[in-house]
Amino acid sequence: MEGVLVLSNGATFRGRLKGAQRPASGEVIFNTALTGYQEILTDPSYNGQIVTMTYPQIGNYGVNREDVESRKPFAAGMIVKELSPVTSNWRANESLDSYLKRHGITVLEGIDTRALVTRLRDHGALPGVIAPAEGADIPALTRQAAALPSMAGLNLAQVVSVKQPYVWAGDAGSDTAAAAVKPRFHVVAYDFGIKHNILRMLHARGARVEVVPYNFPAQEVLALKPDGVFLSNGPGDPEPVTEAIRAVQQLLGKVPIFGICLGHQILGIALGGRTYKLKFGHHGANHPVKELDSAQIEITSQNHGFAVDEQSLPKTVRVTHRSLNDGTVEGIESLQYPAYSVQYHPEASPGPHDSSYLFERFVKLMSKGAQRKPAAKPKAAPKRKAKPKAAAKAKPVARVAAKAKGKAKKARGKKR
Repeated sequence: MEGVLVLSNGATFRGRLKGAQRPASGEVIFNTALTGYQEILTDPSYNGQIVTMTYPQIGNYGVNREDVESRKPFAAGMIVKELSPVTSNWRANESLDSYLKRHGITVLEGIDTRALVTRLRDHGALPGVIAPAEGADIPALTRQAAALPSMAGLNLAQVVSVKQPYVWAGDAGSDTAAAAVKPRFHVVAYDFGIKHNILRMLHARGARVEVVPYNFPAQEVLALKPDGVFLSNGPGDPEPVTEAIRAVQQLLGKVPIFGICLGHQILGIALGGRTYKLKFGHHGANHPVKELDSAQIEITSQNHGFAVDEQSLPKTVRVTHRSLNDGTVEGIESLQYPAYSVQYHPEASPGPHDSSYLFERFVKLMSKGAQRKPAAKPKAAPKRKAKPKAAAKAKPVARVAAKAKGKAKKARGKKR
């Protein structure tokens, strides 16, 4: 079936409809990853977005049961140059086309994706509508696209988040070694659109992970007595997620905090900063980021449309990572509290594993927190009264100095 993409500025692109072959609408963005389309489609951070893949052929290795990142695909639609008619991989359970059809996701293939991506890069991410080409009323579709809500101001975390808390018990993608790890820590993870591989990586490092809704109150989190709190990725604008911002402000200083993506932005706001919408966002598995302390370069997986405004950050927050593409903030750390975050995805899936050390850092923070708990007992206070003893020891020194001074005077007197 012939199909058409109409953007809010009136630009049109004609191709063929695959997958669900029904109308779709959302913010049209582009992703530069070469592989990982199944993880991209099932990443809740793509809720409300039509994903354009810049790599020309998509779908050649099919879809399997292990590589899903959430309970279902969340992308509003997909645009590709070519949807592979051949599925060839030993892990594949079905073709990408049949998978998308089964989940009601429309694909537009056969358009000039280079021309579309160039337009999005120059003009920014734009609302768009995919529709059957036959009988399409382009002016009406243009108005429909222009009427779509902007991502700015949208609280989409409330759309994708779970409604009730649950304990992560593994999934098809969890390996045997990870499942066998005995829990050493209790982590409460806020679900703003959390990916399964984040849960896998926390679990593999000895964490019992309890996932809670986006608006879970801080008092209830502290009642669970966690060793650490994780702030997940998610879609939309962070500023309207006021319940989470308020909760993080109340948790600062009481438990170690690690944030990713939307969680990074929420932490930035909770620490006194602001966020803003990027022109076309960062979406892909090949974004270079500089870790400022070591000057080491990481190749990272990214998916966000907003960023933390560096100029808005107070002096009690420092920037730890920076994008080498556009210089935007990619990581922050509080100088007051055990709290840090990164804008990108250290869990990858899809993408490189350069940044997995950030999970080890979280484990170290939780270990230190556990060590500090006994020192908080009442008997620790008297130990601080060591200063008087030091002062007492200083008296003999002062007497010796005075005696020496007296001898010096006598010696001078004899000379006279």
